[in-house]
Amino acid sequence: MNQKRIIGLTGGIATGKTTVSNYLADTYRLPILDADIYAREAVQPDSPILKQIYQRYGLQVQHSDGTLNRKRLGEIIFSNPAERQWLEEQIHPYVRDRFLSELDTIVAPTVILVIPLLFEAKMTDLVTETWVVSCSPEQQLRRIQKRDRISKEQAQARINSQLTLQQKIALADKVLDNSSTKEALIQQVSTAIATNAYDR
Repeated sequence: MNQKRIIGLTGGIATGKTTVSNYLADTYRLPILDADIYAREAVQPDSPILKQIYQRYGLQVQHSDGTLNRKRLGEIIFSNPAERQWLEEQIHPYVRDRFLSELDTIVAPTVILVIPLLFEAKMTDLVTETWVVSCSPEQQLRRIQKRDRISKEQAQARINSQLTLQQKIALADKVLDNSSTKEALIQQVSTAIATNAYDR
């Protein structure tokens, strides 16, 4: 039986997952495995998945140097649920396989898996507990607009592409509220890491 504590860290877009994972890495020296990094790997030049994307969307999602135009692809998938589902069906199996192969090599007793689509991609079987970072809907909208320099409508479309924060909170073992200060968030993380989900 696997005795590892594997924490699935998730939340809405721009709720503060990176702040939490950076703190866990810097302060507790915990290994962090990030779904976004594996998703980028999946579409690196000459990868089979990138070739499928180009077959489907053509030159409109290619830069002149042959690399993926993420901004253009994002515009397509965030405005069309069917296209987003197609893309996720290509990428999620790759991401899952990368998590499994990395978990096999890690000897640390606690590992953090940062998975924005933890529930949506049905990857909860990879973890022993789930943490959701949340904030108010207004804060989330503002943070996305500022971070990605996109319109309010584009930001809302990205939020709508995921389960709502309320749905994620309902599924979570622990909820980290990032609606006030960074210090308040960090305090919650420290408390959460000190108490195993199964001690509740």
